[in-house]
Amino acid sequence: MAKSTSTFGGIPKRYSSEASSKIVLLPVPFDETTSYQQGTDRGPAALIEASKYMELYDIETDSQVYLNGIYIAPAVKQKGSNKMLEAVYAQVKKFLNKGKFVATLGGEHSISYAPIRAHAEHYKKITVLQFDAHADLADTYGGDPWSHACAMARAKEIKGVEKIVSVGIRSMSHKEKFVVDRPNTFFAHEIADDPHWINRVMKQLTGLVYITFDLDVFDSSLVPSTGTPEPGGLFWYDAMRLLRRVMTEKKVVGLDIVELLPHVTNLAPDFLAAKLLYKILSYQFQPGKAR
Repeated sequence: MAKSTSTFGGIPKRYSSEASSKIVLLPVPFDETTSYQQGTDRGPAALIEASKYMELYDIETDSQVYLNGIYIAPAVKQKGSNKMLEAVYAQVKKFLNKGKFVATLGGEHSISYAPIRAHAEHYKKITVLQFDAHADLADTYGGDPWSHACAMARAKEIKGVEKIVSVGIRSMSHKEKFVVDRPNTFFAHEIADDPHWINRVMKQLTGLVYITFDLDVFDSSLVPSTGTPEPGGLFWYDAMRLLRRVMTEKKVVGLDIVELLPHVTNLAPDFLAAKLLYKILSYQFQPGKAR
């Protein structure tokens, strides 16, 4: 199959129009508040570029999810957190009103506030499932309440976000210890010692689910290409086992994937991010699944 740089996965253009696609990818190349390594603004383009080299048949689900149509919307390129968030919110809201399944591609984790807000308003009540190495519960970071380190603190304030269930956390400040929702937080060191951790996560997920997936939830040996890589994280099949359960047993309404910081000397994390997105979509639209 001929590959094209203008479509996700190099899919034929007849499966990539806005009108006919069930799935919309919204790139948000924003990186203004990262505190260690910068470059996550290059993440969406790197993910899409790497996707050209995937096989489009998913063995596990025996499906080709691209047949549902995958449209890449124009990237939101705004300077300043407030303008960026309002622009992303407006775009996600527009696509939700058209009945699309929206996957927002960052960029730094601060961008997640906007699609979470849009989904919470559209569906009235959602649970946010956070895959992350960091709690991201700082009220402000460096004097900025919209920092990437405040992403979940701001998400908690959104009307319609019933709860946030956090998986893979292994780094937070002492102040965050006092605001973390302990029953809904699954620390990485606990997951490592608990063969039943996925069942415990599933019990905490109620109603409609929105997934925010920070790639630094993966162990830094697997995905070093993030702004703040942390050792001791999830590996591929850890994440897949949970995602398969969530996508099969719960109603997932949307997602974002953030914090890919591509490096030219190691393209494997870019490909992993593209494959992660395609796997999530394959689970979401797998044949025979009730939606």
